[in-house]
Amino acid sequence: MSGTDWKTFLIPYDQAVEELKVKLRFIRTEYRRRNEYSPIEFITGRVKEISSMLEKANKFNIPHDRLRFELEDIAGIRIMCQFVDDIETVVNIIRKRSDMQIMYEKDYISNVKPSGYRSYHVVIKYPVNMAGGVTEIIAEIQIRTLAMNFWAVTEHSLNYKYKAHIPEHIRGKLKTAAESSYQLDQVMMDIKDEIKDAQKLFEVKSAMISSIMSDILSLMSMGRSQEAARFQVSLNKLIEYGGVTELNYLQENVKRELDKHRQ
Repeated sequence: MSGTDWKTFLIPYDQAVEELKVKLRFIRTEYRRRNEYSPIEFITGRVKEISSMLEKANKFNIPHDRLRFELEDIAGIRIMCQFVDDIETVVNIIRKRSDMQIMYEKDYISNVKPSGYRSYHVVIKYPVNMAGGVTEIIAEIQIRTLAMNFWAVTEHSLNYKYKAHIPEHIRGKLKTAAESSYQLDQVMMDIKDEIKDAQKLFEVKSAMISSIMSDILSLMSMGRSQEAARFQVSLNKLIEYGGVTELNYLQENVKRELDKHRQ
């Protein structure tokens, strides 16, 4: 293909990555708007570089006119989770979607690669609505924990540096690091409920602080600068060390002051 042909070839993949990122990020937004724990921590996506595509095509003897059928990761999405059991939840969400069709799944968590690589891959067909009609592309969604991702990104960088021939002493250290990341995920699972409670408390406090700030600004707009300043001092003291009960008490006082001046 010429340079122009490559640019045209990649258009639906660029669009697919952007659409999938938006759709999957909104799952997280949906959970949080319902004040529920989200199994998705964050999402990234990319379209494979042309040089990487050609390298992989040469490695597996894939003709250029067969790339769209046989190269499954031209469009790639990564979904990061906090906990190992969140991965299964995310996979089940993807399985239920009607806007993408699962071709197959690869479980490298139950079946760890010899290198120590852990991740769950879902290969999908995804329809892209373009100016000339619908183009169906293949995309790969990788679902992993933050610890798994840290290890995988490190290994990828080393593979790139050493052209997939990582020296044995470094490979051994990578294997040890893979085991450490696995142990970290297990420990995190043991304290999952405590972490979720702490995150929930943080979100509740953040919402209360935002509400109090909004009411203080409303007081200022009414010309009640002295009262607003007094409440702001109290809020500043509570932001770092205050509990929900204390913030709730301050919130009620600010609202009473607001109601008094609205009458």
